Amino acid sequence: MSRKKFSVEVQSLIDAQDNPFVLIDEDYNIVATNTAYNQAYGIGEPDIVERKCYQVSHRSDVPCHENGEDCPHKRVFETRKPHQVLHIHYDTDAHPEHVRIKGSPIFGLDGRMYLGEAVFPLAHSEDLNCEQQRMIGKSTAFQGCIEELSRAAATDAPILLSGESGVGKDLAAEYIHRRSERSGHSFTMVDCSAISEAVFESELFGHERGAFTGCIGRRYGLFEQADGGTLFFNEIGDLPQALQGRLLHAMETGRFRRVGGRELLSSDARIICASSKNLRQLVAANRFRADLYYRIAGITCEIPSLRQRRSDINELANTLLQRMASGKNASFKLTEDACEALKGYDYPGNIRELRNILQRAASLSTNGIITAQEIHLEDPVVNSHGDGTLHLTDQNGNEPSIKGLESQYIAELLAEHRGKRSRVANILGISERTLYRKLKQYGLQDIGRTHH
Repeated sequence: MSRKKFSVEVQSLIDAQDNPFVLIDEDYNIVATNTAYNQAYGIGEPDIVERKCYQVSHRSDVPCHENGEDCPHKRVFETRKPHQVLHIHYDTDAHPEHVRIKGSPIFGLDGRMYLGEAVFPLAHSEDLNCEQQRMIGKSTAFQGCIEELSRAAATDAPILLSGESGVGKDLAAEYIHRRSERSGHSFTMVDCSAISEAVFESELFGHERGAFTGCIGRRYGLFEQADGGTLFFNEIGDLPQALQGRLLHAMETGRFRRVGGRELLSSDARIICASSKNLRQLVAANRFRADLYYRIAGITCEIPSLRQRRSDINELANTLLQRMASGKNASFKLTEDACEALKGYDYPGNIRELRNILQRAASLSTNGIITAQEIHLEDPVVNSHGDGTLHLTDQNGNEPSIKGLESQYIAELLAEHRGKRSRVANILGISERTLYRKLKQYGLQDIGRTHH
């Protein structure tokens, strides 16, 4: 089937689309494209028209729903209604690209229905490369996150990134910076969990010569260095309350003075903040300033945990192992049972914990082959002591992991609220169903419950 089957009006509408657009028949055959689609996925029309859509955009031999994906073709032809999905397409060089697809039913003059797909690019694989590692994933949760980050990057509003420890909030912040109009300027990170009150103002705002004992020269602060670029406050929930007001004033006015200086300076820096703590709960507990929270939470983005994107674990693991092997003239390969072990774990420490697990496994492997025997996963156990407190150790009596700390925290909440799961789930910001799975996993079903 070729373009001659369509009227000039229909083809004109297709060509008028700014984004890649393709028309597909019920048998997955591409019957018409616009120039943007040809440039994105092929050299010219003869290379694309009459080929299967999944062969062109997915580099696959079968329709995407047979690979477990949400297929717009299948949904539109079944429901005869529009459908949107997040997918990964492959460009002319076979490089992956995150896209949003809007599929709509389109009818020819003969009444026959076709699928019209408008493709909206979100992030190319090169966009996901950061200095330390690459953001990797094809899961629905990860693709949805990339779309949120891409939309946030298109604005200049302050952004608050939330998510558990180890999910890669720093990589997300760097991705936003590189996708923004400030990408040609500096990306400066402030570790709020490490900065002390004594040097806070000097670090952020700089100081003049002689401002304090031992000060021998002028220093430019991070606000000044980030002028025109992005200033990223990592783990801002750890910032002492005494410093929060000073930071708020600088953020709101963009003006400050160096320590020991009189000149009023200004800085135009975009603010991105991240926290593994629930800042709204900290505000409610009077541990974080409400005015600072509303100043930094212009746009909020949640970075999914690794257990929310289990289908990405194997690809992440292989990529991390490749990085460990680079420069060492070594290579590592995961066996099938090792992959299954990795996919079955919950990763309370997320990607950071996965990296640690793989580093240990790589050190234990003598031939580069990593089996399930080399995969050592935490299995914390809760012990109740006679003093009424709960202590956590692993099976060898060692100090708790992050997973163990989560278990202990949940146990303490259950004890405090007399086993009322709805209240505990609300405090944790999760559903009761998710809480129930955690209770079963950690063996906490009876904590806080009264026995008669």
